[in-house]
Amino acid sequence: METTLSEQAPVVLRNAATVMMVRDGPDGDSALEVLMVRRNLNSDFVGGAYVFPGGAVDPTDGGPEAEALSPARSDAVASAILEVPTGGLAYWVAVLRELFEEAGVLLATRADGSLLSFARDDDERRFVEHRRALNAGQRRFLDICGEERLLLAVERVHYFAHWVTPQGAPRRYDTRFFVAAAPPDQTPAHDAAEVIDETWLSPKEALRLHREGQIDLIFPTIRNLQAIARFERSSDLLDAAAAAGHVPLIEPRVVVDGRAMRILLPGDPGYDEAVAARPGSGGDFNEAIRIISAAANQGDEEG
Repeated sequence: METTLSEQAPVVLRNAATVMMVRDGPDGDSALEVLMVRRNLNSDFVGGAYVFPGGAVDPTDGGPEAEALSPARSDAVASAILEVPTGGLAYWVAVLRELFEEAGVLLATRADGSLLSFARDDDERRFVEHRRALNAGQRRFLDICGEERLLLAVERVHYFAHWVTPQGAPRRYDTRFFVAAAPPDQTPAHDAAEVIDETWLSPKEALRLHREGQIDLIFPTIRNLQAIARFERSSDLLDAAAAAGHVPLIEPRVVVDGRAMRILLPGDPGYDEAVAARPGSGGDFNEAIRIISAAANQGDEEG
């Protein structure tokens, strides 16, 4: 009998947001590239895996202060896009905060509407210090933006996908995926704490490296890389995301069938019938996810 891996104790879903920051390749190469960061090897959750910048939505990411710094998108509009009653803008703010914390990129505009640039050395040094203080817990993200008289460029960040961690995971996230264009004159740099490396890769190259065992990817990352690999240029992806309507929820179900473990997605045969197993009947969830992720793109021709 096929059953899902069970949770040993109730696990609270945490709201999270992550961003696929994209650009076209350098030197005239039009191939779309996406920024990926490598999680610290000692991380409790998917340590060593390459992911997109992101993390949990913080309570301070929402509220009137966030709205005041995000005039291009109200909380009501953001909530309607995400199909939640309220608090939707906090996901956009969380994406921008996490991108700055983990990769040192700040998507924001000056009072004149120009994108924030680090082309001048004094600007770059000042924002390096802002980031250090933010990551040390000495400053708040919104305070930094207010002090610098910046407006958050939420209109440049587009909703793309919605994933919920399968039951059985020691941590579960209700994660919204977004896409955004990389700003000019800002160079990503990892924080050497939560993430230990950063790299620009085409989606197909990332999938190939994973297939060959050179990098670790987890299942939602693989699926989103496959989704954006359909686009040749970053503008094509961004236009499609901006024009998209309803974004469906994807909640995979990890199932045990004899000694085999696999993931079912909505629409797969057996998905609706798969139910949570009783406590004690599951297995090692993280190992299951790694095994499944290692084979998830084997059939992808472009890889």
